[in-house]
Amino acid sequence: MKELLLVRYGELGLKGDNRADFERALLRHVEWTVRDMPGAFVSRSHGRLYVEGTFDRRLVLERLRKTPGIVAINPALRVDSEIDAVVEASIAASKEAVDKRGFKTFKVEARRGDKRFPLTSPEINRKVGEAVLAANQGLSVDVHSPDFVLTVEVRDTGTYVYWDEVRGPGGLPSGTSGRGLLLLSGGIDSPVAGYLALRRGVKIDALHFWSYPIVGERSKEKVIDLCKALRESGPDLRLYIAHFTDVQSEILEKCPERFRVIVMRRMMMRIACEWASSVSAQAVFTGENVGQVASQTLESLRAIEDVATLPVLRPLICFDKVETVAIARSIGTYDISCLPYEDCCTVFVPRHPVTKPKLEDVRAAESRLDVQSLVAACLKRIEEEDLTAV
Repeated sequence: MKELLLVRYGELGLKGDNRADFERALLRHVEWTVRDMPGAFVSRSHGRLYVEGTFDRRLVLERLRKTPGIVAINPALRVDSEIDAVVEASIAASKEAVDKRGFKTFKVEARRGDKRFPLTSPEINRKVGEAVLAANQGLSVDVHSPDFVLTVEVRDTGTYVYWDEVRGPGGLPSGTSGRGLLLLSGGIDSPVAGYLALRRGVKIDALHFWSYPIVGERSKEKVIDLCKALRESGPDLRLYIAHFTDVQSEILEKCPERFRVIVMRRMMMRIACEWASSVSAQAVFTGENVGQVASQTLESLRAIEDVATLPVLRPLICFDKVETVAIARSIGTYDISCLPYEDCCTVFVPRHPVTKPKLEDVRAAESRLDVQSLVAACLKRIEEEDLTAV
């Protein structure tokens, strides 16, 4: 009887001829989650991944629950496909469920994937159910609404018994849907937008606009911490820092106050699209949400996107803030985003920003800038941040 983690995936299992590519991508990501645990190893077999060996189960479960492509992780027991061994493992699993959670009712759900096993699924249900009832005084069967389901999977690699489950994010494995560039601020929304892109299999790089010394070093450190949290869902994520002070100073000096935020975001979008092309990103992702702030009205979004040369994707565009916060909490970015270190956007908001800008007015306000020179100078100073440093 061996303890292991059984990793289940859903949507990618429906793929056609390229299903193996998706499975290999997920296998690589799961291997990355146990990279610092020499006693752990990962294997794949017929729609399942298995994490076996010696490792910190709590830590690995916490990492796997954030891994795109995974539907659920089940701590399981693996035994030889012999009915006595299956019954013994089932009794052990049921006692664990009762002792840990105080459960009172259960049902058995057998799945006989290996048809060489001599008992049918209903026969396994009856045999295991009788043994579990006899071994657990006070436990009863409820086939409609049980406290826990004792699952018995008979497969060609052995039989797996489990009752507990940790839900994963679902979606597709990292890197199976191309590459995108995330405009990452220090707020709540943009990290969640990046996570949602990662959950659809998009490999993400992040670009942060840093206006030092208008904002301090702690502002950049906050963004680095956000990226480290996102790397649990996208291990290949890279962070680029764009030095934005000169651009912002020019806008403050030459553009009408009420148009400053829109012009600033247009400059960011120009720089982002240029940089995205240089790192082979096919789209720009943002955390924008309709009507949330003045620069996110439909008129403002149109004015900003006017300068884009790549698709601009906004995963949160119609999300309620409560929904966004719930995701941020679940992926570990919320508390980091709430740290009181402002970014270049939050210190730049005018008292009376335009909410329904006309495109011709925005272009006129922007015409006072040497746009090409400012963009080119900013691109030259973009630096990659080391996310592996402690």
